Amino acid sequence: MDVQTELITDLREKFFKKLSDEGPPDPKFHPVDIAKIKEEDSWLKRFLIHNENNVQESLNMLWDTCSWRSKFGTNEITEANVRKDYIESGLCFIHGKDKDGKTMFIIKCKLHTKGSKDLNELKRAIVYWFERLERQTNGDQISIFFDMADTGISNMDMEFTKYLIGLFKSYYPNFLNYIIIFEMPWILNTAFKLIKSWLPPKAIPKIKFVQKNNIQEFVDPNDILTCWGGNNDYVFKFVPEAQNNVDTTLNGKLDNKKVHFAEGSPMTEQSPNSFGEHNIEEQLLSIEPNAIIFNKNGNDIVGTITLKNISAEKPLSYKVKTTSPEKFRVRPSSGILLPQEQRVVSVIVQSGYNLRGLLRNDKFLVTCLPLKDANTSGPELAALWKSEKAAEEHRLGCCDGGFENNEVQKLQSMSSGMSENGHIDILYRKITHLKETNAKLHSDVAFLKYSLFLSILVTIVTAITIVYILKIDIKHFMDQHSYRETGHIHNGL
Repeated sequence: MDVQTELITDLREKFFKKLSDEGPPDPKFHPVDIAKIKEEDSWLKRFLIHNENNVQESLNMLWDTCSWRSKFGTNEITEANVRKDYIESGLCFIHGKDKDGKTMFIIKCKLHTKGSKDLNELKRAIVYWFERLERQTNGDQISIFFDMADTGISNMDMEFTKYLIGLFKSYYPNFLNYIIIFEMPWILNTAFKLIKSWLPPKAIPKIKFVQKNNIQEFVDPNDILTCWGGNNDYVFKFVPEAQNNVDTTLNGKLDNKKVHFAEGSPMTEQSPNSFGEHNIEEQLLSIEPNAIIFNKNGNDIVGTITLKNISAEKPLSYKVKTTSPEKFRVRPSSGILLPQEQRVVSVIVQSGYNLRGLLRNDKFLVTCLPLKDANTSGPELAALWKSEKAAEEHRLGCCDGGFENNEVQKLQSMSSGMSENGHIDILYRKITHLKETNAKLHSDVAFLKYSLFLSILVTIVTAITIVYILKIDIKHFMDQHSYRETGHIHNGL
């Protein structure tokens, strides 16, 4: 669709007039987004194309998008502050091109089951990928590829799917080229009809169902994976975004340090190492206990630490990091402590991991920075943590709280004859995998039983209807025959 330059100028002027008339919203629009509106015609053009050159609708969408990006913290999302296990698992990744040369965003549906992940963290991971795609393609369209091979009812997360569609509809204008759906099981037809109703009418023709025998019609043949029937043997492995594609400089210096706080277990993150010329001579943060003690709490294995700001004058910004973020959920992992304030931080072991292996292999690092103002904004905090100023650091280990009658201890006692911890981990993962597989099969069987019941019910109702109709027809035929015979006899008499 052609967009005249005058419409782009009109949209830009209307946006800044509204901003001037109404004042900045709360939270304020991010400076990066304001700069894009001022300087990038291509971004405004996408809003106009998405809304078929309707300037007012484009303005409403642009305003809502900037508001959402500010509240969601979209411009601050990096691979350093999203769930590492979510972006490294292979559930979502970038690979190959569609037939039009557009980059494909792959979602392997069998790797996700509803309720197995923190939905808010999953949303952040998706936005991370979308923002990375925006930078990688310079805002060009992408195709989303749903790999639905080997999926069942348990893999259909409607809330997650609705969120994904909502991103395209509301916040990433003119970003979608095709929705390619690979080998969707018939059992999910009903669910797909509901999903289809969430899409705008103009998106329906973008949906393309493919199998191994026709995938080449919509995917570049060189990019068809072996699991899709092609010859491309690519296997996903997460690769950090190229440094020249992200804002990794501060005051002209490249910031690409690595934190090594457990031997052989580095955690990549832009990290504070010094605090300018200011040397921290006295301790600012106390932590109790000096190791994270894990105990059973309901269905979870949880450890807690208490952070206290010792200073009577300075607020502190703190962060809690770990060598293995895929194994733990830390809440809250960062924040601000007022003078003399203390806060309890919870560390929850993710399902599927053996506690015994964690105790000797995984470490935690708590860092803090003194602040001048407790009301320091998010962007200002991010800049401070990227600075050359050193933070106070506290290294923590893990230990078993001695809880009894839980699955971890049972597994360890069963495996007491094993000579290596690795064998125990393997056995634990296999048992977890079997449980997940069993749950999936149980869900699919239940759905099949329900479908079979409906089919039988429909068959019975249909049979009864047919018998009823035949009965009426036979009665009608007999009545007509009887009438003809009676009339014939009467005429004979």
